[in-house]
Amino acid sequence: MKKLLFGTLILVTIFSATSCVKVNFDDGGTVVAPTDPTSNIITGVISSSKFYARGKWILKGYVYVTDGATVTFEAGCVVQSDIVEKGALIIERGAKLIASGTAALPIVFTSGKPVGSRAPGDWGGIILLGKAPTNRPLDPAPTIEGGVGRQYGGTDPLDESGILRFVRIEYAGIAAEPGSEINGLTCGGVGSGTILENIQVSFGNDDAYEFFGGTVNAKNLVAFATADDDFDFDFGYTGKIQFGVSCRKPDFVDAGDAGNGIECDNDAASSLATPRTKPQLSNFTIVGPNDAAGTAGNHNFSNRWRRATQFVLRNSILMGHPDAGFSTESDATLNDYYVNNLSEFKNNLVHATALPYKTANAAIATNAQIQAKAEAEGCITMATSAAAQLTSPFYSTAPNFLPVTGSPALSGVSFTGMNAFFTPTTYRGAFGTTNWTSGWCNWDPQNAVY
Repeated sequence: MKKLLFGTLILVTIFSATSCVKVNFDDGGTVVAPTDPTSNIITGVISSSKFYARGKWILKGYVYVTDGATVTFEAGCVVQSDIVEKGALIIERGAKLIASGTAALPIVFTSGKPVGSRAPGDWGGIILLGKAPTNRPLDPAPTIEGGVGRQYGGTDPLDESGILRFVRIEYAGIAAEPGSEINGLTCGGVGSGTILENIQVSFGNDDAYEFFGGTVNAKNLVAFATADDDFDFDFGYTGKIQFGVSCRKPDFVDAGDAGNGIECDNDAASSLATPRTKPQLSNFTIVGPNDAAGTAGNHNFSNRWRRATQFVLRNSILMGHPDAGFSTESDATLNDYYVNNLSEFKNNLVHATALPYKTANAAIATNAQIQAKAEAEGCITMATSAAAQLTSPFYSTAPNFLPVTGSPALSGVSFTGMNAFFTPTTYRGAFGTTNWTSGWCNWDPQNAVY
């Protein structure tokens, strides 16, 4: 990775100094710039490395980056989808995507439509496919959802699919086939050598983020106004994520499914296939529609742990969803949390409009017993969402998730026993006194001029 980035910097210098002259990579790839409106199209199969200089690019149709190739977008790039041939960017196993922006120059993947006419599903999204383990058979390897026909997964937990840093993904979510949409960011068997930091997925027509197995870790992820689940984990995902935000738009949700802050399964059959899905999560702020006027009926849970999954969720805030803040929906899931103590739900602030805690089987544990265990392990059950005392957390074009003075979010955390990946904080949720979304997130992309 360091070698690649160093080489890229040299190429950019040559590119700038030679007035848009292409410079070859060792593998035959090129540096290109959108100097002519007729030549700014990215389409087809990319089999050699390319560096896309800062400017506006058009993603036309499904673009596949194949094994051995690296595509790099310079900080400040704007990649818009073709309107007729809706785009999607698929990074196959063995390929890499380098999209390393900055807070001042984020990289934006978005709709190609003009201001005022953009909509969820205007294009596909980004799919990263790697060689890290899943709990699916390897022969043949599973094919990722979304109708792109590419396989994922393998045996290398350290596999690398590139860097996404200070990236926005807006208006994604093509329905390629019934029940198989492309998410804002899909990770299939992505390994821990990949860097995911400071990413915002907004106004997606399916999940914001979905992890199909893999070991990739992440920090500073934002899911804003998406239709289905904000964070979805399946097929043996075992990575770690810290500082996550989800915020629901009350009148927007998948009409054919239930929209959750977190949905998590081991697999569709509730099997005990290994590795068991077990995301390790800390410092999430999960904000529901809060019964706002016009709230659509399919908004669902803050947390939906089901189908034999295991989990760790600590030091987080769950608020404003119409049903359970914390729901355990299979016997295996419930046993591993309540009886076997293999899952953790600790030091969280918990609120839901109807029912803060929900169990699938009262013979194992009742709702009251689940609540008692959570509260014994540092959780606070809030009677109202206002009790969290966040500045302005509900959907708007200028949300503010920071706690105010006196908020219970400003204390009561514990990182005891957690992996060194997690940065200890003094606050619950994604924010303390610093707003790390400032300067690069956009809460009103409908009116962004690109």
